[in-house]
This record gives sequence, structure tokens and C-alpha cells, in this order.
Amino acid sequence: MALTVEQCDILLDILDEVKVRTHTLEGLSNELHKKFELSDYFKGEVGTCLVMLLQQDLLKEPEQKLVAITLLYELYRGESLANTPFANVFIHLLRPPEHQSNVGAPKLEYPGQLPRLSLPEKHFLTQLLSDVPKDAILKKTAAQIINSDVGNFQPNIDFSLIELLLAEKQSELPQTCRTGIPVILSLPEKTNSYSADTQEYEVLVKKIATGENAYINKVYRPEFVTLAPPLLTSHDELVWLNPTNPKEHTVAYDVTMCVPDTAGQEARQLMNKAYKSALSLQQQQQLLSELENDSKLVYHIGLTPSKLPELVENNPLIAIEVLLKLMQSKQITEYFSVLVNMEMSLHSMEVVNRLTTTVDLPTEFVHLYISNCISTCETIKDRYMQNRLVRLVCVFLQSLIRNKIINVQELFIEVQAFCIEFSRIREAAALFRLLKQLESGEIGLVSSPTISTKGKLEG
Repeated sequence: MALTVEQCDILLDILDEVKVRTHTLEGLSNELHKKFELSDYFKGEVGTCLVMLLQQDLLKEPEQKLVAITLLYELYRGESLANTPFANVFIHLLRPPEHQSNVGAPKLEYPGQLPRLSLPEKHFLTQLLSDVPKDAILKKTAAQIINSDVGNFQPNIDFSLIELLLAEKQSELPQTCRTGIPVILSLPEKTNSYSADTQEYEVLVKKIATGENAYINKVYRPEFVTLAPPLLTSHDELVWLNPTNPKEHTVAYDVTMCVPDTAGQEARQLMNKAYKSALSLQQQQQLLSELENDSKLVYHIGLTPSKLPELVENNPLIAIEVLLKLMQSKQITEYFSVLVNMEMSLHSMEVVNRLTTTVDLPTEFVHLYISNCISTCETIKDRYMQNRLVRLVCVFLQSLIRNKIINVQELFIEVQAFCIEFSRIREAAALFRLLKQLESGEIGLVSSPTISTKGKLEG
């Protein structure tokens, strides 16, 4: 059910050119709520009409477009952006997709394109979507917003979690729903031929947005074709409608249906915090517990190889458990590559040491990490930090050698040169003696990792 002609007239009256210049955004929003009974279903109809007006360039003035965007936000004020049906609209307004044929060429127009906002308009929309109080900005007119000076403002809202939730919702839809295309395609060249005739413009909007044949909710979708069921040999009935033995069929009810995935959402929120700062002990336990309860949750918490260094530095214990659960992932090689090439630190050593004593890491990755550690120690200028890192590396290498994690013969020359260069440090001298004892056969090593090597390295 689309908007009626009367309802469309009311909406167009709110978006009238004169009214949007003289009325505040708060006044226009109040008028929208007063003249429409905004039930959950009807909010979608009004919102869809507003999006259609923006996409088809049917709003002639910049003030009208800004008011339409404000009204779209007001329909779902107080609700989480990810739970609104128009979240993608706000994301595209702040981060429009680039369509350029080559560098320096003008941006191309494309069907269904949303208006490109100016910096003051982006600044206003960013304030709407953030948690700041909105009373002050809504008391301004659209013209005041558009003409305001915001300097070199750049939108900085993080949409990563919202986009992840939207992608998950999209993936749950049937394939036929995801492959539909709208029945209205705007011309690439927008001529605004209706601009000289207000009546013609209103007729055009009403034809698209109202009546039983309104196009705003229609899309072309591929036809879902299935085989027709066979007929019974003795009756003109479909076999599938009357099973021969009803006792063999039972009702199968999905008990997980309509149950919100709060555990997955909380895990994703905790992971987002884990990239930026250390989690509390309670938060770590909660996250690890949820990962333990659902073996597939680790693939849906938003971790990518590029985010691994931040996780390692802020929450190494979480990084260890997550990598152990990703061992069967096709991307595990990328995670290992990022781990061994990241900047050397106590936490990165702790993660690598724990992994080597728990699973069989590829030899080339372990050797590369050792080479990077040695190179870092040799190039660092701060004498205090250099001594500290050398001690860490020496303790780390002794742990790997004593537990046969690495074949020291393959790195003997490099490690021996490292020990000689830093022989003034006690741990380097001890590592050098261990190498000589191994070379002469004076000592034998344990055959498997011991519990003590699984603890944290101490600097």
C-alpha cells in the first residue's frame, strides 16, 4: 500500500520551496509528526517516498533536499541506525561511491544517485547521526545550515559495525530478493524539465508515489521456476498435496527463529573495543566464553588481518585465542604474515611464543619473525630500549631452542652473530653458551614443550 493522493499533497506541502526557507527544521519535523500517524509500516512508506524524491532529483532546491534528509532521520529518531531500513541511505550520503572514468575527469551520473552533499550539509548530517544534543541545530532553517562555515570539516563516523550488520541481514535474504532491480531508472542527464511548471512537477510525483500502481515499492526480480509435482495414476490429485503415509511426517519447528543474536552482537562490540584499548578481566572472560560457546562466531566478529596488530598490542590473550580458533581458516596464512612482520614488542613475542608451543607454525614464518626481531634490535637507537629488547629476544630464542620449536642449525650463524654483537648483555652471553653447548653436544634438549614455556615472557 502506497501513499494516497491526499497524503502525498501533505508531504509536498511540508517540502514546499517557500516553507523550507522560512520554517526551522524542528518546526517542519513537528508538522510531519502531527499530520501523519507514523506507525511502523507507514513510516516506511513515507521514508520510501522521501528517498525516491532524493534519488530521482524531484526536489529542485538544496533546502528541500536537506529538509527531506532531516525528515527521513526524524521518522526513526531514537532508534539504532543499524535497525532502520534507511541506514544505507545515510551511509551513502556521507560516503558516496566514486564513479570516475579517469583521474581528473568529472564524476559521472548514475541511476538512483543520491544528492552529493556540501561540507556544511555533511557536518549537519554527522551531528544528526551522532550522540550530541540536536535541539540547537534543529532550531535553524535549512538555508542557515547550508550557508554555515564549518572550515575543513571531514565526516569521521565509523560505519564499519553498521555495515557488517547490514551485510549479515542482506545475506539472510533469498537470492531472488537480492537480485531485484527498481522499475524506475532516472536519466543520466538530469534536465529538470518540470522546474518551470509546479503543477507538472506535482503530477509527476503523484504518478510515481501514489495509487495502486505506485512504482516506489516495485522491483523486477527473476522468476523462481520449480518443477510441477506429478499426478497420481488413479486420481487427478497432486502427489505432494496428499502424502501416502501421514504418520511419517512430523512438524519441524525452528526454535531459534525470531531469537535475536545478542551474543554475536556483544562479541562484535567487545572486539571493536579490544582494537583500541585493553579489556577488563570481566570483558575478556565474556568474549572468550562466547567464542567458546559458538565455534563459528570467530568468523563473524569483524577481525581482519589488518586489524590484528592493534589486537595483539592491546589484548594479546584475546589475539592468541582468536588465532587458535582461526587455524582452519583460509586466511590463516595472511594472519601469520601480518603477525611476523608487525613491529616487535613484548606482546607480539608473547603471542608468537604461545602459538609455537601450542600449534605447529610454518617454519618459514618463525624464522622470519626471529630475523625481524634481530634486525629491530640492531637498528634501534635508544640504548635502554635496545638492551630491553635484546634481553626479550634472547629469552624468547632460548625457549624456542630448548623446546625444539626451531632447528637452531638453520639460524646458527645469524643467532651467533647476534649474541657476539650484544655480548655485554647477560642474556645474550647465556644464549651464546647454549649455542656452544649444542654445537659440542654437551647437553640434550627436552623432547616436548614444558608448561613453563607457555607462560608470559618477562622483560
